[in-house]
Amino acid sequence: MSIPTVKAKLLEGRKGLIVGIANDRSIAWGCARAFRALGADLAVTYLNDKAKPHVEPLAHELDTPIFLPLDMAVPGQIETVFERIGETWGELDFLVHSIAFSPRDTLGGRVTDAPREGFLTTMEISCWSFIRMAQLAEPLMKNGGTLFTMTYYGSQVVVENYNIMGVAKAALESAVRYMAAELGPKGIRVHAISPGALATRAASGIPEFDALLEKTKLKAPAHELVDIDDVGMATAFLAHDAARLITGQVLYVDGGYHIVD
Repeated sequence: MSIPTVKAKLLEGRKGLIVGIANDRSIAWGCARAFRALGADLAVTYLNDKAKPHVEPLAHELDTPIFLPLDMAVPGQIETVFERIGETWGELDFLVHSIAFSPRDTLGGRVTDAPREGFLTTMEISCWSFIRMAQLAEPLMKNGGTLFTMTYYGSQVVVENYNIMGVAKAALESAVRYMAAELGPKGIRVHAISPGALATRAASGIPEFDALLEKTKLKAPAHELVDIDDVGMATAFLAHDAARLITGQVLYVDGGYHIVD
């Protein structure tokens, strides 16, 4: 799939932050392309100086007025991003959080053996970072808005080699429900998007991931893998006013994989 040519700019005038673009295979890039195609203005972050050369050309394609580093391990960077949004736009309509991390020794081992520091790092980057972003976004969403994060089926069932990340994603999905309840009275919706297995850079850290891709394709009723544009368009729909009473959901964009035993 590719982003379709859209005549009606359904999100024109809306302003959003995209966190998690690493390259042109990132889920966050698929979301950014979709939101931009529908007319939204975007702020984009990159992880660090090493990542910047891969992300900057993509940010130029999006005509973004805000392009800043954001590494959750660097104190103050997340606050700087939201301060800049406040100074430049004064408001925010949506946020796409598409970051997760676990140290290799923690991700590659049993959940039972997870070291304390590795567990805390996994939870901080993969779950708490979304909570913190929601906290900073709330005062900017003066007329309501939508908060998105990315999850995976391994939060609900045991997926071989997903290990501690499944624990983190389960916590993330629970946070989505609680924040949806808390922020709903302000017109702020909160969703977790659960794509099927995708060949992204982040996924390359999961052992035997190629085998998981093949299994996904065979098992899914659609018998095909989703791509980043599929995820992007589904996410962008939920940011539109037509979805204003949909909140607290885990939306599976996986060709039906999750419904088959």
